[in-house]
Amino acid sequence: MPSEGPILHADLDAFYAAVEQRDDPRLRSRPVIVGGGVVLAASYEAKACGVRTAMGGGLARRLCPQAIVVPPRMSAYSAASKAVFEVFRQTTPLVEGISIDEAFLDVGGLARIAGSPSRIAARLRQQVAEQVGLPITVGVARTKFLAKVASGVAKPDGLLVVPHDGELDFLHPLPVERLWGVGRVTAGKLRARGITTVGQVAGLGEPVLVSMLGRASGRHLHALAHNHDPRPIRVGRRRRSMGAQRALGRRRRSPAELDAILTALVDRLTRRLRAAGRVCRTVTLRLRFADFARATRSHTLADPTAHTETVLDTARGLLAAAAPMIASEGLTLIGVALSNLDDDGAVQLTLPFDGREAGALDSALDDVKHRFGSAAITRATLLRRDEGPSVPLLPD
Repeated sequence: MPSEGPILHADLDAFYAAVEQRDDPRLRSRPVIVGGGVVLAASYEAKACGVRTAMGGGLARRLCPQAIVVPPRMSAYSAASKAVFEVFRQTTPLVEGISIDEAFLDVGGLARIAGSPSRIAARLRQQVAEQVGLPITVGVARTKFLAKVASGVAKPDGLLVVPHDGELDFLHPLPVERLWGVGRVTAGKLRARGITTVGQVAGLGEPVLVSMLGRASGRHLHALAHNHDPRPIRVGRRRRSMGAQRALGRRRRSPAELDAILTALVDRLTRRLRAAGRVCRTVTLRLRFADFARATRSHTLADPTAHTETVLDTARGLLAAAAPMIASEGLTLIGVALSNLDDDGAVQLTLPFDGREAGALDSALDDVKHRFGSAAITRATLLRRDEGPSVPLLPD
């Protein structure tokens, strides 16, 4: 029986910053911050000073005054991502993209022609370095969850193989934050009870975790703490949700500014929906406050839609409900997610006439933007406003 799992998790290191360092030799081995007002990415040299993604630019420069700040070049990052994914597809046909800078690969059927998973992973890292010029970290394990944990532990520019007989020995000493789904709130609940490691979570038993965290979270974390993750690699799977967010820094924003930012996010998302031929049912608003607390508000529509105004009205209602918290705490990030996605062909005939008419107008505007650029036509409220960078994405 093989001692190595078939799953690779490949994750480019500090992707945007690494592309900048690759393309400009003067930046290599120096602290680099991508983005001025808000940090979009930071090199490991900048991270060593405490700089983090989505941090305000002013704070980042105070933490790392020697950092070199460069504007984002989204076309360069998109081209680099495509080149890396070509290496992935040359390695195995079973590739599941997670984002533009990470993917799962199943190499379980390649032993006779390509060697063990660890040899394949080492060769993949070498090919990415030689063909694309970027460092990449790879974790190898029996499950997707553990492969991702392994790559996280191995960063930066590393390779870590978790053998079958060493899975729990590797996993259980790690902090609880390594478990998927354990964010700041859940980690706080666990640590308040003295639970700091994955092994301690595993020792609690599912009923205890369910009583502490709720049925879904409790069962999920119990399974992961025992490395139970049966999910296979899914090739060509369509998104179950899509989202966009904007880091705001620590400056107070007026209601009009927040509405303009929200409008730009919804515009961007509904254009993606229509371009992919999809509709959504659920609109979710994600907020992060100045004290780093987070809040999420959702609303499920009666009918699926890709109509911008319908989604925007819903998002505005969710934002209005959070206005007291925003006024008292200050807002540092706003995001919108659309979920419960479906193909629009199955539902378009059910729309009333005014819905089809609105959809036709949206499509006409999309066509203008596609032909002449996204700035060719826009809302009056967005004129002369910075809508933030348009981050490159995997196909929807």
